[in-house]
Amino acid sequence: MAETVSRLAFVDALKAVAVQLIVLHHLAFYGPMSDQAYSLAPDLFSWLSQDARSAVQAFLVIGGFLAARSLAPAGTLLSSQPLGLLRKRYLKLVTPYLAAVLVAIACAAIARLLMTHDSIPGRPTLPQVAAHALLLQDVLGYEGLSAGVWYIAIDFQLFALLLGILWLARRLGRRVGAPLVGALLVGLVALASLYHFNRDSAWDAWAIYFFGSYALGALTYWASNRQRAAGWLLLIGASVVAALFVDYRSRIAVALLVGLALGLARRSGVLESWPRSRVVAYLATISYSVFLIHFPVCLVINGLFSRFGMPDPTVKLAGVLVAWLASLAAGGLFYRFVESPAQRGFRRLRWVAT
Repeated sequence: MAETVSRLAFVDALKAVAVQLIVLHHLAFYGPMSDQAYSLAPDLFSWLSQDARSAVQAFLVIGGFLAARSLAPAGTLLSSQPLGLLRKRYLKLVTPYLAAVLVAIACAAIARLLMTHDSIPGRPTLPQVAAHALLLQDVLGYEGLSAGVWYIAIDFQLFALLLGILWLARRLGRRVGAPLVGALLVGLVALASLYHFNRDSAWDAWAIYFFGSYALGALTYWASNRQRAAGWLLLIGASVVAALFVDYRSRIAVALLVGLALGLARRSGVLESWPRSRVVAYLATISYSVFLIHFPVCLVINGLFSRFGMPDPTVKLAGVLVAWLASLAAGGLFYRFVESPAQRGFRRLRWVAT
Protein backbone atom coordinates (compact mmCIF):
# COMPACT_ATOMS: atom_id res chain seq x y z
CA MET A 1 0.00 0.00 0.00
CA ALA A 2 2.86 2.31 0.75
CA GLU A 3 4.80 1.37 -2.36
CA THR A 4 6.02 4.35 -4.36
CA VAL A 5 6.21 3.66 -8.09
CA SER A 6 5.89 5.57 -11.30
CA ARG A 7 2.20 6.14 -11.98
CA LEU A 8 0.28 3.08 -13.06
CA ALA A 9 -3.17 4.43 -13.80
CA PHE A 10 -5.02 1.12 -13.53
CA VAL A 11 -3.35 0.30 -10.21
CA ASP A 12 -4.23 3.81 -9.01
CA ALA A 13 -7.89 3.18 -9.80
CA LEU A 14 -7.95 -0.10 -7.90
CA LYS A 15 -6.24 1.48 -4.87
CA ALA A 16 -8.52 4.52 -4.91
CA VAL A 17 -11.67 2.38 -4.92
CA ALA A 18 -10.35 -0.15 -2.41
CA VAL A 19 -9.40 2.44 0.20
CA GLN A 20 -12.87 4.01 0.00
CA LEU A 21 -14.44 0.62 0.62
CA ILE A 22 -12.18 -0.01 3.61
CA VAL A 23 -13.09 3.35 5.17
CA LEU A 24 -16.80 2.74 4.58
CA HIS A 25 -16.50 -0.80 5.91
CA HIS A 26 -15.03 0.46 9.18
CA LEU A 27 -17.68 3.17 9.39
CA ALA A 28 -20.43 0.58 8.93
CA PHE A 29 -18.85 -1.98 11.25
CA TYR A 30 -17.70 0.22 14.13
CA GLY A 31 -19.34 3.02 16.08
CA PRO A 32 -22.86 4.03 17.11
CA MET A 33 -23.63 6.19 14.05
CA SER A 34 -23.97 3.24 11.70
CA ASP A 35 -26.04 1.32 14.26
CA GLN A 36 -28.64 4.10 14.22
CA ALA A 37 -28.39 4.91 10.49
CA TYR A 38 -28.82 1.23 9.59
CA SER A 39 -32.61 1.48 9.32
CA LEU A 40 -32.32 3.95 6.40
CA ALA A 41 -30.34 1.60 4.16
CA PRO A 42 -30.11 -1.86 5.77
CA ASP A 43 -28.91 -3.70 2.67
CA LEU A 44 -26.15 -1.16 2.01
CA PHE A 45 -24.93 -1.11 5.61
CA SER A 46 -25.03 -4.91 5.80
CA TRP A 47 -22.94 -5.19 2.64
CA LEU A 48 -20.46 -2.56 3.81
CA SER A 49 -20.09 -4.09 7.26
CA GLN A 50 -19.62 -7.65 6.00
CA ASP A 51 -18.58 -7.88 2.35
CA ALA A 52 -16.68 -4.63 1.74
CA ARG A 53 -13.83 -5.91 3.89
CA SER A 54 -12.81 -8.05 0.91
CA ALA A 55 -11.39 -4.88 -0.62
CA VAL A 56 -8.25 -5.57 1.40
CA GLN A 57 -7.58 -8.38 -1.07
CA ALA A 58 -7.00 -5.74 -3.73
CA PHE A 59 -4.18 -4.31 -1.63
CA LEU A 60 -2.69 -7.76 -1.06
CA VAL A 61 -2.66 -8.58 -4.77
CA ILE A 62 -1.41 -5.12 -5.74
CA GLY A 63 1.30 -5.42 -3.06
CA GLY A 64 2.60 -8.63 -4.58
CA PHE A 65 2.35 -7.21 -8.10
CA LEU A 66 4.38 -4.11 -7.21
CA ALA A 67 6.86 -6.07 -5.08
CA ALA A 68 7.64 -8.34 -8.05
CA ARG A 69 7.96 -5.25 -10.25
CA SER A 70 10.50 -3.61 -7.94
CA LEU A 71 12.39 -6.62 -6.56
CA ALA A 72 12.58 -8.93 -9.57
CA PRO A 73 10.96 -7.53 -12.72
CA ALA A 74 12.48 -10.30 -14.84
CA GLY A 75 12.02 -12.95 -12.14
CA THR A 76 15.52 -12.70 -10.65
CA LEU A 77 16.13 -10.75 -7.45
CA LEU A 78 18.04 -7.62 -8.47
CA SER A 79 19.63 -6.77 -5.15
CA SER A 80 22.48 -8.64 -3.48
CA GLN A 81 21.58 -7.07 -0.12
CA PRO A 82 18.15 -8.42 0.91
CA LEU A 83 18.54 -7.32 4.52
CA GLY A 84 19.04 -3.75 3.37
CA LEU A 85 15.83 -3.97 1.34
CA LEU A 86 13.98 -5.39 4.33
CA ARG A 87 15.23 -2.60 6.59
CA LYS A 88 14.19 0.01 4.06
CA ARG A 89 10.73 -1.54 3.75
CA TYR A 90 10.32 -1.57 7.52
CA LEU A 91 11.28 2.10 7.88
CA LYS A 92 9.07 3.10 4.97
CA LEU A 93 6.04 1.41 6.48
CA VAL A 94 6.65 2.13 10.13
CA THR A 95 7.62 5.81 10.10
CA PRO A 96 4.13 7.10 9.14
CA TYR A 97 2.49 4.13 10.86
CA LEU A 98 3.92 5.02 14.27
CA ALA A 99 2.81 8.62 13.85
CA ALA A 100 -0.68 7.33 13.07
CA VAL A 101 -0.62 5.04 16.13
CA LEU A 102 0.14 8.05 18.34
CA VAL A 103 -2.77 9.92 16.72
CA ALA A 104 -4.98 6.86 17.30
CA ILE A 105 -4.06 6.75 20.99
CA ALA A 106 -4.94 10.44 21.38
CA CYS A 107 -8.19 10.14 19.42
CA ALA A 108 -9.26 7.08 21.41
CA ALA A 109 -8.75 9.08 24.61
CA ILE A 110 -10.95 11.87 23.20
CA ALA A 111 -13.58 9.36 22.08
CA ARG A 112 -13.71 7.85 25.58
CA LEU A 113 -14.63 11.29 26.93
CA LEU A 114 -17.46 11.62 24.40
CA MET A 115 -19.05 8.18 24.43
CA THR A 116 -18.95 4.64 25.70
CA HIS A 117 -18.66 2.07 22.94
CA ASP A 118 -16.86 -1.22 22.41
CA SER A 119 -15.26 0.05 19.19
CA ILE A 120 -12.90 2.28 21.22
CA PRO A 121 -9.52 0.61 21.84
CA GLY A 122 -8.51 0.24 25.47
CA ARG A 123 -5.90 2.41 27.16
CA PRO A 124 -2.51 1.37 25.79
CA THR A 125 0.29 -0.20 27.77
CA LEU A 126 3.99 0.27 27.07
CA PRO A 127 4.50 -3.37 25.96
CA GLN A 128 1.49 -3.04 23.67
CA VAL A 129 2.94 0.09 22.02
CA ALA A 130 6.34 -1.61 21.69
CA ALA A 131 4.69 -4.63 20.04
CA HIS A 132 3.01 -2.30 17.54
CA ALA A 133 6.34 -0.60 16.78
CA LEU A 134 7.85 -4.03 16.03
CA LEU A 135 4.75 -5.06 14.00
CA LEU A 136 4.23 -7.99 16.36
CA GLN A 137 1.00 -7.00 18.08
CA ASP A 138 -1.10 -9.84 16.65
CA VAL A 139 1.66 -12.42 16.99
CA LEU A 140 2.03 -11.50 20.68
CA GLY A 141 -1.73 -11.31 21.24
CA TYR A 142 -2.13 -7.57 21.90
CA GLU A 143 -5.27 -5.65 20.98
CA GLY A 144 -4.82 -3.40 17.96
CA LEU A 145 -4.59 0.30 18.80
CA SER A 146 -6.45 1.16 15.59
CA ALA A 147 -8.50 -0.74 13.04
CA GLY A 148 -6.41 -2.10 10.19
CA VAL A 149 -3.01 -2.03 11.92
CA TRP A 150 -2.88 -5.79 11.42
CA TYR A 151 -2.48 -5.19 7.70
CA ILE A 152 0.76 -3.22 8.10
CA ALA A 153 2.33 -6.08 10.03
CA ILE A 154 1.15 -8.62 7.45
CA ASP A 155 2.38 -6.44 4.56
CA PHE A 156 5.87 -6.43 6.07
CA GLN A 157 5.79 -10.19 6.66
CA LEU A 158 4.64 -10.83 3.09
CA PHE A 159 7.38 -8.63 1.65
CA ALA A 160 9.96 -10.44 3.80
CA LEU A 161 8.64 -13.85 2.73
CA LEU A 162 8.69 -13.00 -0.98
CA LEU A 163 12.15 -11.45 -0.63
CA GLY A 164 13.45 -14.57 1.14
CA ILE A 165 12.02 -16.86 -1.55
CA LEU A 166 13.58 -14.79 -4.34
CA TRP A 167 16.94 -14.70 -2.54
CA LEU A 168 16.85 -18.50 -2.15
CA ALA A 169 15.85 -18.91 -5.81
CA ARG A 170 18.81 -16.81 -6.97
CA ARG A 171 21.17 -19.08 -5.04
CA LEU A 172 19.52 -22.32 -6.17
CA GLY A 173 18.90 -21.30 -9.76
CA ARG A 174 22.42 -20.76 -10.99
CA ARG A 175 22.14 -23.71 -13.38
CA VAL A 176 18.49 -23.92 -14.36
CA GLY A 177 17.72 -20.21 -14.03
CA ALA A 178 16.65 -18.11 -11.08
CA PRO A 179 13.40 -16.85 -12.71
CA LEU A 180 12.10 -20.39 -13.18
CA VAL A 181 13.13 -21.51 -9.69
CA GLY A 182 11.70 -18.33 -8.17
CA ALA A 183 8.34 -18.70 -9.92
CA LEU A 184 8.14 -22.38 -8.90
CA LEU A 185 8.97 -21.66 -5.26
CA VAL A 186 6.54 -18.73 -5.07
CA GLY A 187 3.87 -20.88 -6.72
CA LEU A 188 4.43 -23.80 -4.34
CA VAL A 189 4.23 -21.61 -1.23
CA ALA A 190 1.14 -19.93 -2.69
CA LEU A 191 -0.54 -23.31 -3.22
CA ALA A 192 0.30 -24.29 0.36
CA SER A 193 -1.36 -21.07 1.49
CA LEU A 194 -4.47 -21.47 -0.67
CA TYR A 195 -5.04 -25.17 -0.03
CA HIS A 196 -4.12 -25.32 3.65
CA PHE A 197 -3.09 -22.27 5.67
CA ASN A 198 -5.73 -19.85 4.35
CA ARG A 199 -8.42 -22.35 5.31
CA ASP A 200 -7.45 -22.15 9.00
CA SER A 201 -7.98 -18.78 10.71
CA ALA A 202 -5.52 -19.77 13.44
CA TRP A 203 -2.80 -18.70 10.98
CA ASP A 204 -4.18 -15.22 10.31
CA ALA A 205 -1.43 -13.45 12.30
CA TRP A 206 1.16 -14.80 9.85
CA ALA A 207 2.04 -14.04 6.25
CA ILE A 208 1.49 -17.61 5.10
CA TYR A 209 -2.27 -17.19 5.62
CA PHE A 210 -2.37 -14.33 3.09
CA PHE A 211 0.46 -15.38 0.78
CA GLY A 212 -1.86 -16.94 -1.79
CA SER A 213 -3.30 -13.50 -2.63
CA TYR A 214 0.07 -11.73 -2.44
CA ALA A 215 1.77 -14.36 -4.62
CA LEU A 216 -1.11 -14.13 -7.08
CA GLY A 217 -0.05 -10.52 -7.64
CA ALA A 218 3.63 -11.41 -8.05
CA LEU A 219 3.00 -14.35 -10.38
CA THR A 220 0.55 -12.26 -12.40
CA TYR A 221 3.21 -9.59 -12.92
CA TRP A 222 5.68 -12.12 -14.31
CA ALA A 223 3.08 -13.99 -16.38
CA SER A 224 1.58 -10.83 -17.89
CA ASN A 225 4.79 -9.93 -19.73
CA ARG A 226 3.68 -9.74 -23.35
CA GLN A 227 6.68 -11.83 -24.38
CA ARG A 228 5.22 -14.76 -22.46
CA ALA A 229 2.31 -16.92 -23.60
CA ALA A 230 -1.11 -15.99 -22.23
CA GLY A 231 -1.43 -19.60 -21.09
CA TRP A 232 0.60 -18.81 -17.96
CA LEU A 233 -2.11 -16.42 -16.77
CA LEU A 234 -4.72 -19.10 -17.47
CA LEU A 235 -2.70 -21.64 -15.47
CA ILE A 236 -2.48 -19.26 -12.50
CA GLY A 237 -6.20 -18.57 -12.68
CA ALA A 238 -7.05 -22.28 -12.97
CA SER A 239 -4.97 -23.08 -9.86
CA VAL A 240 -6.90 -20.51 -7.83
CA VAL A 241 -10.26 -21.65 -9.21
CA ALA A 242 -9.38 -25.22 -8.19
CA ALA A 243 -8.65 -23.97 -4.66
CA LEU A 244 -12.08 -22.35 -4.62
CA PHE A 245 -13.71 -25.65 -5.58
CA VAL A 246 -11.95 -27.29 -2.65
CA ASP A 247 -13.08 -24.55 -0.25
CA TYR A 248 -14.91 -21.50 -1.57
CA ARG A 249 -13.76 -18.24 0.04
CA SER A 250 -15.14 -14.98 -1.30
CA ARG A 251 -11.93 -13.17 -0.35
CA ILE A 252 -9.91 -15.46 -2.62
CA ALA A 253 -12.43 -15.01 -5.43
CA VAL A 254 -11.96 -11.23 -5.12
CA ALA A 255 -8.19 -11.67 -5.17
CA LEU A 256 -8.48 -13.77 -8.34
CA LEU A 257 -10.58 -11.10 -10.07
CA VAL A 258 -8.09 -8.37 -9.11
CA GLY A 259 -5.15 -10.47 -10.26
CA LEU A 260 -6.72 -11.27 -13.62
CA ALA A 261 -7.68 -7.62 -14.09
CA LEU A 262 -4.07 -6.55 -13.46
CA GLY A 263 -2.73 -9.21 -15.79
CA LEU A 264 -5.09 -8.31 -18.62
CA ALA A 265 -4.44 -4.60 -18.10
CA ARG A 266 -0.70 -5.12 -18.41
CA ARG A 267 -0.92 -7.38 -21.43
CA SER A 268 -3.31 -5.01 -23.20
CA GLY A 269 -1.16 -1.96 -22.45
CA VAL A 270 -3.71 -0.04 -20.38
CA LEU A 271 -1.96 -0.59 -17.04
CA GLU A 272 -0.08 2.72 -17.35
CA SER A 273 -2.64 4.72 -19.30
CA TRP A 274 -6.21 4.05 -18.10
CA PRO A 275 -8.08 5.68 -16.49
CA ARG A 276 -6.53 9.13 -16.79
CA SER A 277 -7.72 11.09 -13.78
CA ARG A 278 -5.92 13.46 -11.45
CA VAL A 279 -8.51 12.80 -8.76
CA VAL A 280 -7.99 9.04 -8.95
CA ALA A 281 -4.21 9.46 -8.97
CA TYR A 282 -4.39 11.69 -5.90
CA LEU A 283 -6.68 9.31 -4.02
CA ALA A 284 -4.24 6.50 -4.80
CA THR A 285 -1.28 8.61 -3.69
CA ILE A 286 -2.82 9.30 -0.29
CA SER A 287 -4.34 5.82 0.11
CA TYR A 288 -1.77 4.66 2.68
CA SER A 289 -2.22 7.82 4.72
CA VAL A 290 -6.02 7.51 4.54
CA PHE A 291 -5.76 3.88 5.60
CA LEU A 292 -3.59 4.80 8.57
CA ILE A 293 -5.52 7.81 9.85
CA HIS A 294 -9.18 7.21 9.01
CA PHE A 295 -10.18 5.12 12.03
CA PRO A 296 -9.06 7.64 14.68
CA VAL A 297 -10.89 10.38 12.77
CA CYS A 298 -14.03 8.22 12.53
CA LEU A 299 -13.88 7.48 16.26
CA VAL A 300 -13.85 11.16 17.20
CA ILE A 301 -16.66 12.03 14.79
CA ASN A 302 -18.70 9.12 16.13
CA GLY A 303 -18.13 10.53 19.59
CA LEU A 304 -19.13 14.06 18.61
CA PHE A 305 -22.35 12.92 16.92
CA SER A 306 -23.07 10.59 19.82
CA ARG A 307 -22.68 13.36 22.38
CA PHE A 308 -24.11 16.37 20.52
CA GLY A 309 -26.13 15.00 17.59
CA MET A 310 -29.85 14.35 17.69
CA PRO A 311 -30.90 10.67 18.00
CA ASP A 312 -32.24 10.67 14.48
CA PRO A 313 -31.16 8.11 11.82
CA THR A 314 -30.87 10.85 9.17
CA VAL A 315 -28.52 12.86 11.39
CA LYS A 316 -26.43 9.73 12.02
CA LEU A 317 -26.28 9.00 8.29
CA ALA A 318 -25.05 12.56 7.75
CA GLY A 319 -22.44 11.83 10.43
CA VAL A 320 -21.25 8.77 8.50
CA LEU A 321 -20.81 10.91 5.37
CA VAL A 322 -19.00 13.61 7.36
CA ALA A 323 -16.66 10.98 8.82
CA TRP A 324 -15.93 9.57 5.35
CA LEU A 325 -15.07 12.99 3.91
CA ALA A 326 -13.11 13.96 7.03
CA SER A 327 -11.08 10.75 6.70
CA LEU A 328 -10.08 11.71 3.16
CA ALA A 329 -9.18 15.24 4.24
CA ALA A 330 -7.18 13.97 7.20
CA GLY A 331 -5.43 11.48 4.92
CA GLY A 332 -4.44 14.29 2.58
CA LEU A 333 -3.02 16.32 5.45
CA PHE A 334 -1.24 13.29 6.91
CA TYR A 335 0.31 12.54 3.53
CA ARG A 336 1.50 16.14 3.10
CA PHE A 337 2.97 16.59 6.58
CA VAL A 338 4.03 13.06 7.57
CA GLU A 339 4.21 10.43 4.81
CA SER A 340 5.58 12.63 2.01
CA PRO A 341 8.34 14.25 4.15
CA ALA A 342 9.34 10.77 5.34
CA GLN A 343 9.60 9.58 1.72
CA ARG A 344 11.77 12.59 0.83
CA GLY A 345 13.98 11.86 3.82
CA PHE A 346 14.50 8.26 2.69
CA ARG A 347 15.40 9.42 -0.81
CA ARG A 348 18.00 11.85 0.60
CA LEU A 349 19.47 9.11 2.76
CA ARG A 350 19.81 6.81 -0.27
CA TRP A 351 21.43 9.62 -2.25
CA VAL A 352 23.96 10.27 0.54
CA ALA A 353 24.65 6.54 0.86
CA THR A 354 25.53 6.27 -2.80
